[in-house]
Amino acid sequence: MAEAVPVRCPACLRENGYTAPVFPCACGSPVHPPLDLAAPPVPLTHRTWSDTWVTVRCTTCGRESEWPHPELGCGSCGTVVLIPVHPLEATGTSAGPAGGSPATARPYRDSTGPGPAGGPTGGSGGATDGRPAHIPPPPAPPVPRPAFRPVTIRTARDAVATAALYLRWLGFRDVRQPDGRPIPAATVDLRAPGLVAQVDPTTAPAGLRAVECVWLNGLTASATSVYFALAGYTEDARARADDLGIPLFVMDLTGMPQPVNDPADALVGPDA
Repeated sequence: MAEAVPVRCPACLRENGYTAPVFPCACGSPVHPPLDLAAPPVPLTHRTWSDTWVTVRCTTCGRESEWPHPELGCGSCGTVVLIPVHPLEATGTSAGPAGGSPATARPYRDSTGPGPAGGPTGGSGGATDGRPAHIPPPPAPPVPRPAFRPVTIRTARDAVATAALYLRWLGFRDVRQPDGRPIPAATVDLRAPGLVAQVDPTTAPAGLRAVECVWLNGLTASATSVYFALAGYTEDARARADDLGIPLFVMDLTGMPQPVNDPADALVGPDA
């Protein structure tokens, strides 16, 4: 398992511990993106396809696969940063001839062949891992969603940051927080493409009007409405949320959101 490394947030300069994710290669070996800790992290403001994925080479079989680019949400201010990764050319462990393709450097061997002449690169027409050319490689196993890492809630700002991190964990991208410190007596909006969320960091249960307001905001934006509360919900609010299909989450001070109705369970899915 990779060790945690410190990553300094470029917005608030707080150091956050980060552990590079480990992914399963099709050969069964673990692979992880090689972090470039000498380069500063880059704030992620607008997500693109190239930002989302990075090519990583397995050091065991040489296979190159696309995996999620390492990201970190600051536990203090909520800023999302991209952690730089060494280029693929700098991470290969078996360099072939100059200008050669990665396939020529992969240490695949045909167990039935006598050597290089009868191996996969000897012109016999077999695949690089010993399979006949007409048989495709086995599909890579699905990558399970990693466990959510909660952030301890001490202030209203921590509650907003936790909700934003949790929404990113659920798969929503480019979650935006309002500028400035949230007012303790008011709810705080979070927005993302296809999402309208509201966070209630107060010590009073969220009521019927709060649930209906977030539903109307989502209806206006043609987006999914989600509500987070520290103190839970009144019975009327929960019943109305069930009728409208609004996912409700409650957060404890450890920073772990918990679904409290069926729409929230459906949003989280079976991988949680």
